[in-house]
This record gives sequence, C-alpha cells and structure tokens, in this order.
Amino acid sequence: MDMNHIRMPLPGPKAQAMLARDAEVISPSYPRDYPFVMSHGRGTQVWDVDGNRFLDFAAGIAVCSTGHAHPQVVAAVQGAASQFLHISSDYWHEEMIGLGERLARIAPMGEPAMSFLCQSGTEAVEAAIKLARYITGRSRFIGFLGGFHGRTMGSLAFTSSKYTQQKGFFATMPGVVHVPYPNPYRPLFAGDDQGVAVLDYIRMLFERSVPPSEVAAILVEPIQGEGGYVVPPDGFLAGLRALCDEHGILLIFDEVQSGTGRTGRMFASQHWGVSPDIMTLAKGLGSGLPIGAMVAKKRLMAQWKRGAHGNTYGGNPIACAAANATIDLVEGGMVGNAATVGAHFMSALNDLARDYPCIGQLRGKGLMIGMELIEADAARTPARALCDAVVTRAFHNGLLLLSCGASTVRFMPPLNVTREEIDEAMGLLRTSLDQALAGA
Repeated sequence: MDMNHIRMPLPGPKAQAMLARDAEVISPSYPRDYPFVMSHGRGTQVWDVDGNRFLDFAAGIAVCSTGHAHPQVVAAVQGAASQFLHISSDYWHEEMIGLGERLARIAPMGEPAMSFLCQSGTEAVEAAIKLARYITGRSRFIGFLGGFHGRTMGSLAFTSSKYTQQKGFFATMPGVVHVPYPNPYRPLFAGDDQGVAVLDYIRMLFERSVPPSEVAAILVEPIQGEGGYVVPPDGFLAGLRALCDEHGILLIFDEVQSGTGRTGRMFASQHWGVSPDIMTLAKGLGSGLPIGAMVAKKRLMAQWKRGAHGNTYGGNPIACAAANATIDLVEGGMVGNAATVGAHFMSALNDLARDYPCIGQLRGKGLMIGMELIEADAARTPARALCDAVVTRAFHNGLLLLSCGASTVRFMPPLNVTREEIDEAMGLLRTSLDQALAGA
C-alpha cells in the first residue's frame, strides 16, 4: 500500500482554484466540513486533484458501500448504459424487476414484500409515510428526537438531529410528534432501561394527548445515524413492535444509513430480530449511484391503486444495475467483512480510548461506529470544538471523517475495508487526536 499521504499544505493549488470556481455557481447550503476536492478513488483510498492520498472513512456518508469504483459495479453500470440510459417507471425492464426480486428475498419482514424505487433516502421516506397514511386512513405519526430522515417537507417534519435543518422552513407536514430516542449514555429518564422508559413515555402520550387510533406509523432508525450513532437498548425495537401491534400502528424502520450490510448484518434491525411493516433504503444500496427504495409487506403495498404514487426516474436501469451488483457483493462476503473487520476496528478503538480520557463512549455495530468525545468534567459535557478539530486535523493528515450528534466522530468506511487500512487509519487518528488536544 502507498503510505505517502499529504504532499503539500491543504488545499493544494488545483483544489484552491476549483473551490473558487465552485463558490461562484454552487449553492452555499451544502454542509461541507473541509476542502477535499476529489480526483479519483479505488476501494477505501481516494486522491484529490493535487495528488494527495487519503483513506476514506466517510464513504460519501455511508454511500460507497463496496468502495470506490468497484470493478463489478462499474461493469454492471457500463453494461446497462450500453443498452439504454432510461425508460420511465411506466414501463418494465430486467434490472428493475431483478432488483425487486432481490429486495423481496432479503427483506426482513418475515413475509412477502414489494418495493417502490426512487432516487434518494428522503424520497423513500416520503413514499413510506404516504403509504402509511393511505393504508391506515390515519394522519398522525411518532418520530424521535435526534432522528434524520431527509430534507423534503414530509421527511423534514421527522428530522430533528439539528435545528438548522428545520430553521426557516416552518411549517412542515403537520401531525408528527417527537419523543426521545433511548440513549443509555445520556439518559433522559430515571431508571436503568431507557428503552422501557421511552416506551412508557409513548404510552403516556397515548393516554393524554395523542390518540393512538389516529397514529398511522412510528418512524425510527434502528441505530440512530446523524443523531450520534446511538445504539438502542436491547428490547427497545421489540417493544415498539408490540406497541404498534397493540394499536394497529405501522412500524417503519429507516435503514437508509444502517442498511445494506453496514452493521455486519444486511439490515440493522436483524441484530434484534424485529421485523418492520415498511423499510426505507438508499445510501449504500447503489454503491454511489442515486437510488432509494421503500420496501413494504406485500399485503400493504398491494393496496396502492394505479397512480397513487410514482416518479419519473424510479427504477432507472443504470441505478438498478448498480444496486443489483451491490447486493450481490454485500451478500457475497462484504457483510461478513463488515462484521469481522468491524470487530477488529472496535477493539483497536477501545485500546485507543484507554489512552484518551476525552473518548467518552465507543458504540456501534459492524462498520457503523461512533466515538463520542467529552470534556474533562463529571457531566460528560460534549466536546464539540474538539470533535470538529479532530475531523479537521484528520483531513490534513490524510483521513476523511465526518461527525454526528453533539460531539461524535463517526466511522463508516467501505464494507470491503481491510484490517491493514483500519490499522493505518488508527495511526492517523491517534496523530489527529494529539494535534487537536494540543490545539495544533
């Protein structure tokens, strides 16, 4: 492996020129953290336009699940592109049907499933909440504080990981009530089991302010993503399932970030053996091509009438070809690699934590891991500035990272990352922590 990382102060001259061009013509709304201007990538390694090499442990926000430019995905895309670039979802083609068959086979519903294909996670969520309303005839929903489900007006009504995402856009879709997401590290309720406490809180709402007979669905991330890579207590998802069944409420799992092998299982919910009624997918599903899917129990989806929902690009042949190749690769070994290499990664991070008191908690499953940084006090105060500094220093050292929650560095490398790349990244992370703590 090429161990040379950064050849010059960043950003380099070519990157600086492109940043200046971008500033004149591209929306400033994109939340860019540092000036990385990509040239090309292979697997977990990426290069900027000035020839600097990085390890990519952000993977396009968990999108590049099979690594950059995986030959099997590239071949599938090229093959599809040589036939035709698009036919609207008013018609049929092999890649779309094949993807539907794959999703039906791997869906964790425990019964036959059908899919609605779209281009993104937010569209998948919009489709899910529309289906829930259509099927139940109800208009209310339960969401969770810290959740992220997208930025279109329906999904935005659920999104609450940062107020920035909602500021200036009120009113969003009405009818969404937020409840706390159970976080054992930062408990909001008395008692040892925060999952039970949250379930009791929802029951209290049902008694006092939210008629359960009017609730169409509960939308939840099996592992919370943008809210801090929070893993819920054992029993929580099963408790939600039982609560939904009790009141005829649909359970929607948002697996946009946690699905497609990311956690060492095909879907994060499988760690707890809980089946949803509806599931949303995107991000890693297409290895970088824009595709999303709303997967639902067939007995629910089959009730949709012709024209009840649709879109122009859903089932695009090139995106479907990428998704088909991605699922084949994930099933063919990458999900197992996420589990085994993820365990190696977590062990190395635990070793690191023994040397750094600022690491408050390590959590996650597979290759969806969060490292929460805290101040040196007894209150576990989030170390927001330190978190930002670590991410920035890591970039300058040749490691691409992103943060989430209040002060959590998240790690989401491609699912085919190697132990050697993990070990190399750990060296860069240690250096970045030292520099950030020293104020470098």
